[in-house]
Amino acid sequence: MDVFSSGPNLGNLSVTLGLVVFLLVMSSRTKMLDAKGANAAAMLGLIVGGLGHWTWLLVLLGFLLGSHKATKWRFEEKKALGLSESSDGHRGWTNVVANGAIPGLICLYAYLSEDWETVVWLFGAAVAVAASDTFASEIGCLDTRVRMITTLKPCKQGENGGFSPNGQLAAAVGSAVVAVLTLLTWWLTTPAASVADGLQMGGVLAFVGWLGCQIDSYLGALLENRGYMSKGAVNASAITGGVLLMATYMASL
Repeated sequence: MDVFSSGPNLGNLSVTLGLVVFLLVMSSRTKMLDAKGANAAAMLGLIVGGLGHWTWLLVLLGFLLGSHKATKWRFEEKKALGLSESSDGHRGWTNVVANGAIPGLICLYAYLSEDWETVVWLFGAAVAVAASDTFASEIGCLDTRVRMITTLKPCKQGENGGFSPNGQLAAAVGSAVVAVLTLLTWWLTTPAASVADGLQMGGVLAFVGWLGCQIDSYLGALLENRGYMSKGAVNASAITGGVLLMATYMASL
């Protein structure tokens, strides 16, 4: 049974199913997701692993676990300031869809094009933007040195479009973590993988993920604060921007 071939084959689907079961158990025990959120994540996991590869699902699980840890970081302080999205730190299906819909569509594209070797970097870009934004929001919101990204003037903690030194550092860390996971995925599933090429693409991916977080902040300041876009729409747009940036770079190679 070949577990390193991408797409819907027996080996890949078997490992994917095991990882989805692990996701459901982990979510239940740690309360990362509510019931609807867990169901949505399981469906997304089947799409990502089944149409992409189970290692792609590991990238997504890494993002989920890292985001949960960032959410729980000094959670009581964030809750007291009104900066938490839920009363206990869990996330719902809307958050799963906002951050996972585009990675899921990218997996469908990989399956239809049968080009997993290239598309994995687009998938990684989508997840990197989501991770960068989540880390920046959850860790940066407690930094009082907040400025509006469009005016550079001081603003309130947690305000859409606000950025802080700690938030920017957290954004870079979140993106870098996903870049490393994507690089490992590429090495495992690409027979002729070049170390030099992988390191170069991984570095670009880390930067693209961070840039996507800045796109999110700009859209939040310009459009979300004025009621023209919802939080989910802003997230999806920023992720799309990151994917397009990565696709442009890949096309130039």
